[in-house]
Amino acid sequence: MSALPAVIASERRRCVALLSSVLDMSYLASAFRQVMPDVDLRFGADLGSLDDVDAAVCWYPPPHVLASMPHLKLVQSLGAGIDHFHTDPHLPQTPALCRIVDTDMAGTMTAYVTWAVIHRQRSMGHYLESGAGAQWQEQPIVPPGRHCVGIAGLGTLGVACAQALRTIGYRVRGWSRSAKADLPDGIESFHGPEGLDAFLQGCDTLVCLLPLTPQTQGFLNAELFRRLPKGAHLVNVGRGSHLVEPDLLQALEDGTLSAATLDAFAQEPLPSGHPFWRHPRIVVTPHIAARTEAIAIARQTRDNLDALERGERPAAIVNPKLGY
Repeated sequence: MSALPAVIASERRRCVALLSSVLDMSYLASAFRQVMPDVDLRFGADLGSLDDVDAAVCWYPPPHVLASMPHLKLVQSLGAGIDHFHTDPHLPQTPALCRIVDTDMAGTMTAYVTWAVIHRQRSMGHYLESGAGAQWQEQPIVPPGRHCVGIAGLGTLGVACAQALRTIGYRVRGWSRSAKADLPDGIESFHGPEGLDAFLQGCDTLVCLLPLTPQTQGFLNAELFRRLPKGAHLVNVGRGSHLVEPDLLQALEDGTLSAATLDAFAQEPLPSGHPFWRHPRIVVTPHIAARTEAIAIARQTRDNLDALERGERPAAIVNPKLGY
């Protein structure tokens, strides 16, 4: 991005637009009015004059709208990723593009991933089914130390999940694009294309926590599934576009994979007729593995806008070319 110019604050109220083509953004309104009491808040179908908008808070923004805001200073993602902006071919290049940094997200993501691993590895799905039929049926118990969890993506969230699973007793390995230093003790590390095969060959459960970039789109595909141990469990808490959906269905059909736990989808909300909903070996959750509180989103939007108006670079600014 080009250097960020200082923005002279005017006497008028700041105008913030809440934009999404898939979510009802009105749930953010109360938090924004609490954090920015004088805010001119716009959301829904009628945004008023687009000339007024200073900041846009977005999750899959409607195409062309951002490019129609001539005085836009800040484009704020609703989450930690910015891949959802790729649906807008006219994303303006001049405003600062910022992501959310959520200090609580590591805890919520760790809780979800730990649940997903244990739920499958300890046969909890079977117990729910047998319990519903009042049947006392035990399943074989495999100690955590005999089950290896591989985490693709060793950012803040990936490392937190790896550490928690290792503490419970699972064998844990991680893979990243480049080498990672200072990983917690007991986490086996792999990196780069040359390390991917060795990483995958040991994963009884594969957790995808990669950022979505052109290089990682379609990462979870038939060729990768065949490189895992037969009958592995897939957990996708990255992005829906990491997964080639027909390849997953085929891998479950032929036994290449035994199960999948999915929290992100190429189309959200997931259509009611989608085969994932009723597949006996797929668990679907509605993109809730880690959700940032509305008040945190409002505060970070305010702080990023404050920084821009002081002529400073916001801490959470994103390089669109890298995707993070």
